[in-house]
Amino acid sequence: MVLSAMVLSTMVFSGQALAGPLACGDLAGLARPDLRIDRAEAVPAGTLPADNPARAALTGAARAKAALPAHCLVEGTIDPRTGVGGVPYGTGFQLRLPEAWNGRFLFQGGGGLDGVVGEALGAIPVSGATAAPALLRGYAVVSTDSGHRGRDNADAAFGLDQQARIDFAYGAVGTVTREAKALVAARYGRPPAKAYFMGCSNGGRSALMAATRFPTAFDGIVAGAPAFRLSRAALGQIWDTRSFLDAAPKDPEGRPILAEALSPADLTLVADAVLKACDAADGLADGSVEAVSACRFDPGSLACPGEKTATCLKPAQVEALRRAFEGARDGQGRPVYASWAWDPGIAAPGWRAWKLGTSRTGTANARNVTLGPAAIANYFLTPPDPGFDALRFDFDRDIPRIAETAALNDPTGTFLSTFTARGGRLLVYQGVADPVFSARDLVDHWQELTRHNGGAQDLSASARLFLVPGMTHCGGGPALDDFDPLSAIESWVERGEAPDRLIARGTAFPGRTRPLCPFPQEARYQGGEPDRGESFACRAP
Repeated sequence: MVLSAMVLSTMVFSGQALAGPLACGDLAGLARPDLRIDRAEAVPAGTLPADNPARAALTGAARAKAALPAHCLVEGTIDPRTGVGGVPYGTGFQLRLPEAWNGRFLFQGGGGLDGVVGEALGAIPVSGATAAPALLRGYAVVSTDSGHRGRDNADAAFGLDQQARIDFAYGAVGTVTREAKALVAARYGRPPAKAYFMGCSNGGRSALMAATRFPTAFDGIVAGAPAFRLSRAALGQIWDTRSFLDAAPKDPEGRPILAEALSPADLTLVADAVLKACDAADGLADGSVEAVSACRFDPGSLACPGEKTATCLKPAQVEALRRAFEGARDGQGRPVYASWAWDPGIAAPGWRAWKLGTSRTGTANARNVTLGPAAIANYFLTPPDPGFDALRFDFDRDIPRIAETAALNDPTGTFLSTFTARGGRLLVYQGVADPVFSARDLVDHWQELTRHNGGAQDLSASARLFLVPGMTHCGGGPALDDFDPLSAIESWVERGEAPDRLIARGTAFPGRTRPLCPFPQEARYQGGEPDRGESFACRAP
């Protein structure tokens, strides 16, 4: 059986025709010691996808509600083993193979710290998206837990195991792609004609890993809100939490109440002031800051001259906002993580959920607090330090302790020659109001990519970045977060139609369309019906 599987893989990757196709149930016969197949069964048309709201909340993935097409469902584990402390490990996966296959393969990125196998539907990873998931379009779709099983995708216990760190950082992308493509070829009797990767958040980080560490594996890659400097962003989360705790009132036990550092009304006040300062710079005051590069705002303009009122902020609140938006720094004032763009999305629930939370007690529920600290202690620090108090992280002494994980985990590479030479295309999008990963950090990286890849014109032939005004993490906010990057990347890869704009709409502004423009271009009003995308042109600032 092992020999036959090796022969199958050789035939798949040499492009030879296969003897198949195999019936769905017969795929179980391809199991071997390093590939456990637990399930291979036909799913009838009309089946509804399982609901998984907790995962959708972390990845931003729009949950598919439409009935699924007839398909073959395969579930299994690659390289099962016993790891540190006797904990079982292995790379779990789910593969869905539609009866009406369009010849394409999609790797669906995960979210958070992975650790669970999501429904392999290929849903567009933007919370407002209404476009059909890839499976419903005829794609074969695979998902994975990235090499470990957690209680949920905030469980960082896997960081105690060396191989699990490698698998999560990038290794699972390679192993799952290899095995999934082989199973696709076995099922249909031919390998995929085109292979794509699409994800947001950690799925966006994995997407960049696919481009930088597996440059021959994919033809088109969509990376949303990519956590490309995740190790440094984790430190930014600590910095922000400390900044806002300093401005927070205390409970009767003397514990700061993080969520009350800035009330919803306070953040609305800031959002309105940002709009007043920046909204009209694109030629139209319409509740959205399209001229991102021109937006300048100082929270000091809202400082109360005396007592706190509904129209001003206390000095401590101004200082907390200023410190947070200027970005984390060490004791010498050197940047540890990027600064943040001012955007009216600061008043959105998605921004509060990460930075401040909603708890009215001294026990914070902000995701920066519930997700980040355990990841720092168990995963980002080397060696791991499960008892480490992340809020006491020393920005001078402790930064070297994350270097080893950063080298594995952060896809900051700019050398894409193999990927681009074989026709690979990369589409990246990011919300300007994303509270998890700074849009400015990504812009800085994009400028470095530009310098290292022949300049803006050469880079744009194979890679484009789209900033989404108002959008928080993987969707949400006062934004047009309904767009379809999968159709865009498919058209670019297969028909050479480079995306000069992505047309977006969203429930935040009913009836409105706008172009999302490839960086550094921004949407500018040209006259005409304000709510029509045709009234805007993409222009360099």
